[in-house]
Amino acid sequence: MNLRKSLDSVPAWVPASGHALRHAGIHFDAVRIGGFLGEDVAYRLMAFTDFQAGPIVREATGERNHYFLLPPQTAATHAWPTPARALSRNGRGEAFVGIPALHGVTWPLDWRSRPTIEDPFVEPELLRHTLNCALR
Repeated sequence: MNLRKSLDSVPAWVPASGHALRHAGIHFDAVRIGGFLGEDVAYRLMAFTDFQAGPIVREATGERNHYFLLPPQTAATHAWPTPARALSRNGRGEAFVGIPALHGVTWPLDWRSRPTIEDPFVEPELLRHTLNCALR
């Protein structure tokens, strides 16, 4: 049995309590997918990875976006199909992602999948493949 280890220490970009905005492209890039499609992609990705997909943040209000956190400087290297949107550092503007604390009250954000030592980020190519399958 291969048990996954949770983080021994919290990454610097995760707030100690509540939630905080973090600039995409510094500690991570992100891909935003809204509504039911975001939930479907998150579920498929988690099922395929035995629920060790890497960090996925979920919004409980508005469009109920899911933010799939990728290694820094990787989102722009992939072609993301509509309606997914890559959030990274680029010349077209700044993007911020709300990051919840690992514990406590974080509404309206929560972790659909948390970062772990083994999976500190979502694998970009796997996310792209999973998104394409969900769009079929």
